[in-house]
Amino acid sequence: MNDPDRQPSVLMVEDEEDIAFLIRFLLERHGYAVRHAADGRQALEALDQGAPPDLVLLDVMLPYHDGLEVLERLRQRPAWQAAPVLMLTAKARETDVVRALELGADDYVTKPFQPDELLARLRRLMRKR
Repeated sequence: MNDPDRQPSVLMVEDEEDIAFLIRFLLERHGYAVRHAADGRQALEALDQGAPPDLVLLDVMLPYHDGLEVLERLRQRPAWQAAPVLMLTAKARETDVVRALELGADDYVTKPFQPDELLARLRRLMRKR
């Protein structure tokens, strides 16, 4: 992210259309370029398509491959290992949070989420990168 004119990019993996629409609207309004994968299969395909984004926003409960499997496969790829991953999910059990963090997630936000908090967490993770 050295080019000040370049929009920071986010890969959003979210299967719920309403939530995906809301997140895309929120992020684009704040200057992010958003690529959307609607299920685990599309998310895994995105790993093969070009450079990693500046951040991955990843749901856990997804069709075909769940978010934890996507996260595990993402972290196995050298080019994607440094990409910050923020899990955004309705699964709030401690075991789910711990598993995601152990697999390499950088942060974990549960639904329903507050838009300003989500943006603040995204910005924090991107600053660290």
